Amino acid sequence: MPHVYVTGHKNPDTDTIASAIGYAEFKNLVDSGSEYASARLGEVNPQTAWALKKSGATEPKLLEHIMLRVKDVMAHDVAVAHKNEPLRNVGLTMAGRNISQVPIVDDEGSLVGIITERNLARMYVRESRGASSFKDSPVSVGAILEVLEGELLAGEDRESEGQLWVISMGVDSMGQSMEQGDVVVVGDRPEAQRRAIELGAGVLVISNGVRPEEEVIELAGQHGTTVVLSPLDSYVTSRLIQLSVPCWEVMSENPLTVHPDDLITEITEQVMEVHYRAAIAVDGKMRPAGVITRTNLLNPKPRRVLLVDHAEIGQSVKGVERAEVVEILDHHHVGDIETASPIPATFDPVGSTATLIVERFKTAGLRPEESTAKMLLAAILSDTVILNSPTTTDRDREVVKMLEELLDLDAEAFGREMFEASSDVSDLSGDEIVNRDAKEYGTSSGERVSVSQIETVGPGLLERKDELVSALEGLRDKNGYVFSALMVTDITQGGTQLLCVGDCSSVHLAFDSQPRDGVIELPDVMSRKKQVAPALLAIL
Repeated sequence: MPHVYVTGHKNPDTDTIASAIGYAEFKNLVDSGSEYASARLGEVNPQTAWALKKSGATEPKLLEHIMLRVKDVMAHDVAVAHKNEPLRNVGLTMAGRNISQVPIVDDEGSLVGIITERNLARMYVRESRGASSFKDSPVSVGAILEVLEGELLAGEDRESEGQLWVISMGVDSMGQSMEQGDVVVVGDRPEAQRRAIELGAGVLVISNGVRPEEEVIELAGQHGTTVVLSPLDSYVTSRLIQLSVPCWEVMSENPLTVHPDDLITEITEQVMEVHYRAAIAVDGKMRPAGVITRTNLLNPKPRRVLLVDHAEIGQSVKGVERAEVVEILDHHHVGDIETASPIPATFDPVGSTATLIVERFKTAGLRPEESTAKMLLAAILSDTVILNSPTTTDRDREVVKMLEELLDLDAEAFGREMFEASSDVSDLSGDEIVNRDAKEYGTSSGERVSVSQIETVGPGLLERKDELVSALEGLRDKNGYVFSALMVTDITQGGTQLLCVGDCSSVHLAFDSQPRDGVIELPDVMSRKKQVAPALLAIL
């Protein structure tokens, strides 16, 4: 089933996390053709952590990137062979499954080698005009019986390192080249059978399914010769005996291995360079988990992602430009995400993406799980500052009222408890404060700026102004921003004090305000999305 990650922006806030959880749940209810999984692009902030604990919702999985991995394109149903299996089995597997390589494993299932079509071809190309020999690759009677589907008539399982002979000559000339211990294939010729035994044949294989005389069996017992009955003709019998050698005798050691989580971009060159154009994906115990071939690397299907609460490449998951974006659901401005084909995309000016998700549940006649509903409520109250932000719409108020009734709680009390629990940042460093809810914006000239926001109860945080300014400088230098700003928003007073480092001339112009003691006063400004970002982007 196609897998789709539902994810919000980097430095996730409560709306991003709740929207990922809620929309993944909704899509799984209405779209049975795909499996949706919520994801996050960073550590959750204290407010979101409180909401997750309070609601009982499961924290989304951390998604470090959306680039293709080996496990996204490899063949998972990998055929393997044990190192002691007859080579014939590998050939049958290759033919039956139309593959050109088979990993070879030991008793623990760990990879020890690989057999490719080249390995099989070399067995024949390297044959001399003389008799085939098992000197370098001993063959066992058990393996011969297996590949021939034959019957043991006399003697025991044994290994032979001799030569392989198919008797078509006269009996009198048989002893000229044969030696003791050789493997001899002969048809319904009693004299030739006896002569082979008398010459010390280690294994006598009688072809065409014709049982030998009892006298031959007794003679074999006296000379210690193992007798095998083959149902096949002499030529086919001899060819299959050559394929009775164990895999380890023919395999190539140290095959190219990769990990299922390796990026395709990191292993492609290696796969293309190795002669068999493939790599074995192994787990931590070197057990084969899949095979990735050159064919798998040609135009692979990208991973799929659904974006909520953002539409900016700079705010999105690493590799999003190479992923298949299947949908965008947002309440911000239209960003710079590009898609190869038309997709559903919603940019609706409400106070929270969570509002849009609850409306979709209602329209479809569905109800979110209780834990999901609490997360969605927390998200709306967070983004609208308990419905006091200028971004708040009647639709947000209506959804909050609906969730109040569904959850049987007081939304305002719930919101105040959330803000009070998460407003204490005394234990956070300046770097943590400016980074935990930082958003990046692109300018018309291709440059980038950042605006962070921290919501507090009371003005005490600005006593650490020097530390915060230093942290903003670090954020700007690290990412090459034109400027980095921090909104310190007091939810009780309903206003923001703005710190800015770098070339802040556009900030001063946007708000027609100069800093006092390094702080720009923005009375009644609560929303980064509706009051700060649009003003800055208009100037930039």
